[in-house]
Amino acid sequence: MLERLFQLKAHNTNIRTEMLAGLTTFLTMAYILFVNPSILGETGMDKGAIFVATCLAAAIGSAIMGFIANYPIALAPGMGLNAFFTYTVVLHMGHTWQVALGAVFLSACMFFLLSIFKIREWIINSIPLELRSAIAAGIGLFLALIALKESGIVVSNPATLVGMGDLSKPEPLLAILGFFVIVALEARRVTGAVLIGILLTTGIGIALGVSQFGGFVSMPPSLAPTFMQLDIMGALDIGLVSVVFAFLFVDLFDNSGTLIAVAKKAGLMRADGYMPKMGRALIADSSAAMVGSLLGTSTTTSYIESAAGVTAGGRTGLTAVVVAILFLLALFFSPLAGSVPAFATAPALLFVAVLMTAGLAEIDWSDITLAAPVVITALAMPLTFSIANGIAFGFIAWAAIKLLAGRWKELNPALVILAILFVIKFAWFNA
Repeated sequence: MLERLFQLKAHNTNIRTEMLAGLTTFLTMAYILFVNPSILGETGMDKGAIFVATCLAAAIGSAIMGFIANYPIALAPGMGLNAFFTYTVVLHMGHTWQVALGAVFLSACMFFLLSIFKIREWIINSIPLELRSAIAAGIGLFLALIALKESGIVVSNPATLVGMGDLSKPEPLLAILGFFVIVALEARRVTGAVLIGILLTTGIGIALGVSQFGGFVSMPPSLAPTFMQLDIMGALDIGLVSVVFAFLFVDLFDNSGTLIAVAKKAGLMRADGYMPKMGRALIADSSAAMVGSLLGTSTTTSYIESAAGVTAGGRTGLTAVVVAILFLLALFFSPLAGSVPAFATAPALLFVAVLMTAGLAEIDWSDITLAAPVVITALAMPLTFSIANGIAFGFIAWAAIKLLAGRWKELNPALVILAILFVIKFAWFNA
């Protein structure tokens, strides 16, 4: 049956290898089980329900990817978008978490339609690679600021906006230790480096009496507090257009980049760069995002950590299905997730930030018309506390600078139209 479903022999793999690859991928991305409830919980959502929603969204998304696209790519609520959901849409803009879930659902529906009608390629080709790298880097810096704030390393200062926190307290010191451990383990190529760092930091915090231990296993908490609680009508408000757009485009870029990178590493991409069943993979991804919003979590997306499973030999959707099963088993570890404090998840956020800013190395810094919009995009996200604002500033800066520099031929209609719409948004709806 497995051979018929996943074509193991055709992909030169076997059940044992696929199971090992699935376990490897799960261990590298299981940190989301602790980080997602910690971040989304700040909106007032029930952390137990978020934990269950995270497990189910990851399990359903990974299973859909495995069965429909037969790719060794796992899914879970995405980093960056969960922070945008909490700190920008809910805490900064003042919308309810129900409305934010509605915005996630609408963006997922749009993503699904783009995938069905194959408009995805046109949109991605319209956005310069440098601007996409800048968006990823900006999200990374956004996560870094949140990590430093949550751990107490950076605090608000009325004179300078931000300042250094009290490093004599155990929380920031443990967060710093956790980050160093994660980076060191990753450098040594230890599987599950982020997960180990979170659990080690949590354990030390409990031993020192800084945080409390809630236990290891129990029956899963109720999903009722978040299940089907999304407010779609509230998300249709004109002021939330940029929020839906941000969810959509970050998910679109993130997915496309992840799918291409993992497929290339697995040898699933043709020599001409064509990726078979790319449409199926994107449909699986957008479907998972819709399901996730119904369950009560932020955007579900493909995880670059799937590359770890590919390195371990994963070549088919069976790898993703194994990940799905492991996320279902994780449902019984909610007490452990509830024991993880913010200072233990902060190192994971900071580590992900390091990975996301790596794309800046690909920028041609000698071309000032590229460098300026990239820096503006990347800095606008953490300094305005909004991924949506960063994207908007990036599009406006790119179009305006290219136009004024006499290089208007490097612009395309889609980019110019989006830039104009963002100008209207700032001039009209922010007035």
